[in-house]
Amino acid sequence: RMDQKNFMTGVAKPMTQAEFGRFSEFIIGQCGIKMPPSKKIMLEARLQKRLRTLGISTFREYYDHVLGEGGRDELVHMLDAVTTNKTDFFREPVHFHYLTQTILPEFIEERERSKVKDKPFVVWSAGCSTGEEPYTLAMVLSDFAALHPSFHFSILATDISTKVLDRAREAVYDAERVAAVPLPMKQKYLLRSKDPDKGVVRIGPALRSRVQFKRLNLMEEAFSFAEPADMIFCRNVIIYFDRKTQEQLIARFCKVLKTNGYLFLGHSESIHGFTLPLRRLTSTVY
Repeated sequence: RMDQKNFMTGVAKPMTQAEFGRFSEFIIGQCGIKMPPSKKIMLEARLQKRLRTLGISTFREYYDHVLGEGGRDELVHMLDAVTTNKTDFFREPVHFHYLTQTILPEFIEERERSKVKDKPFVVWSAGCSTGEEPYTLAMVLSDFAALHPSFHFSILATDISTKVLDRAREAVYDAERVAAVPLPMKQKYLLRSKDPDKGVVRIGPALRSRVQFKRLNLMEEAFSFAEPADMIFCRNVIIYFDRKTQEQLIARFCKVLKTNGYLFLGHSESIHGFTLPLRRLTSTVY
């Protein structure tokens, strides 16, 4: 229980180096995210809010709470607090150009040669954060489908954070967040607020229905999906993992990718030196 002085100030006792070490080891085990000593101040500040909410005065007590009975629900809140969720619409636009100019035409050609003429294009947005990436994909794929009526697609978007998934499902964004969305797509897929002073837009219901959001921890030993993916977007996610964890994760991606499926990584991420059944097609596309 929080003592009277700490309760009044709302500030827990400072996190010790030993406590930081325990949290760091626990977090990397749970979700693969590296917590070097430079992250101590950030971690302490973010977890302070959870301690205040629970009325806990020490980080040791909080750690014991997370590991104890009933701590599973708090683990979700803790991981929400420590994960980084930076994303944008049409982030790294060269990827979407490569998708529309190379991958999708090849998919159509291959499908025409095969016996299965109506198979959908299956996409997984892994580490989707607040939804900008999967909704961008939904816009791009919907535009392509408008030109190719027989083209169908499905998008699964996952993240470990329930907080960002709730925001993604709500699909409400500040108007400046959609600045990179081309005007024709804005007109087709976005709804303006009836109150112009709010300065927000919402993804239209037709596009929202094209994306299925689900909580998923990328540290799971195996991913079980109804059907293999044609394409996985996992951009600016593995940068937070150590090299061993990166290779293990991408190996699991390969198991749910179709033969000749595609993996997209972020501009600062690389699989160089890994033993994986992938070949580089262009920068950060495999």
